[in-house]
Amino acid sequence: MITALDHVQLAAPPGSEAMLRAFYGDILQMAELPRPASLAARGGCWFAADGGRVRLYLGIEDAFRPTAKAHPGLVVDEIDAFASRLESSGALVVWDTSLPPNRRFYTQDPVGNLLEFVEQQPAPTPAQPTGSSKEHSYR
Repeated sequence: MITALDHVQLAAPPGSEAMLRAFYGDILQMAELPRPASLAARGGCWFAADGGRVRLYLGIEDAFRPTAKAHPGLVVDEIDAFASRLESSGALVVWDTSLPPNRRFYTQDPVGNLLEFVEQQPAPTPAQPTGSSKEHSYR
């Protein structure tokens, strides 16, 4: 039985670690995780948020091609402030209103990987009927 998602891994081109650290660490405010010595020589970076419950790994791929459709969906609080911080850093923010009631937008990391950010909203409660339950005709 699956009980949780351990991490999501995205690819990145060789030599992009400084850009990744600036974006994921400084702008997204994720903590960089130390990589095991056995993997450090491969390059890349690991990041975490929410006390380590959300983990995103960026692995180096020689024949790198950014993701155009596949992407992680990351839950955020205060989505407007989060979007403003990204825009202030020069990132393009594209809002998507197709799945209410949640609010969400897309952006790309500095190597072109697609990222989705979602602020979850409570589902609207159905309206309670008022008055008589008899049908009325307005002819």
